[in-house]
Amino acid sequence: MSDTALPGSAAGVSSASAEMTGARGAKPQRRISPRNIMIYGTLFVVCVYYALPLWVMIMTSLKGMPEVRLGNIFAPPMEVTFQPWVKAWAEACTGLNCDGLSRGFWNSARITIPSVVVSILIASINGYALINWKFKGSDIFFTILIFGSFIPYQVMLYPMVILLRELGIYGTLQGLVLVHSIFGMPILTLLFRNYFSSLPEELFKAARVDGAGFWRIYFQIMLPMSIPIFVVAIILQVTGIWNDFLFGVVFTKPELYPMTVQLNNIVNSVQGVKEYNVNMAATVLTGLVPLFVYFVSGRLFVRGIAAGAVKG
Repeated sequence: MSDTALPGSAAGVSSASAEMTGARGAKPQRRISPRNIMIYGTLFVVCVYYALPLWVMIMTSLKGMPEVRLGNIFAPPMEVTFQPWVKAWAEACTGLNCDGLSRGFWNSARITIPSVVVSILIASINGYALINWKFKGSDIFFTILIFGSFIPYQVMLYPMVILLRELGIYGTLQGLVLVHSIFGMPILTLLFRNYFSSLPEELFKAARVDGAGFWRIYFQIMLPMSIPIFVVAIILQVTGIWNDFLFGVVFTKPELYPMTVQLNNIVNSVQGVKEYNVNMAATVLTGLVPLFVYFVSGRLFVRGIAAGAVKG
């Protein structure tokens, strides 16, 4: 009888000990606490700080000039009008041309797309080769790339102008694409190198044992596993190239100006009446592309950063 009683008593003891263990666990945190109030309060203040200028721009762009002159910049429009947006896109004067931002938009697209593709493709191959296919002088090559990422762009303007002039592509979109591709190479190579170093080395070694070469490993193994870091690189390059003003005004001519240069010409125009609603609409239109890219791929951006994009 004692043998048959043991299992039941053991079960009772174990359940009692489990209850006692659970009772000694951490207490559930309250949703409303000084810590949570401080965290969410800080986040709310930061969100308002960054969202308020965007709110002012959008509200002003939807008002007519008589309402804008009243000075209530935070108030929503009493009568919504999209005429400032139409004028900013197709009618505003940027120098001698009065075709709005539409021409600059297509110029920016023709600059951004090839620059992003070329710089990311070359930088990913560089990072892949530097981490998995060591060659003589690879460390020196990587050091030079990193050093190049810290050189101020302004220092390189005049040498780049001379170089593009000698190549016969100064003042062309091809020359500006080359400039953006070159200046984006160092930081992107660092990102890809650090990301590839976080991938399991056994996969690379197994592929080598199976007879896979440089390009097969890159396209069939590395690329499918590196979507997050490619998204990080795309967001960084699209944001940097689309929002660039300095290179656009230095390396191109008026009919090839990107959208940011045309925005500057609209906002700083001294002819006629200052139309703040048109200026705000033009500003929002110029920033829509980077915002769209980030909101579409923002979650992958965070994954790429967390998965090793900034590891040393």
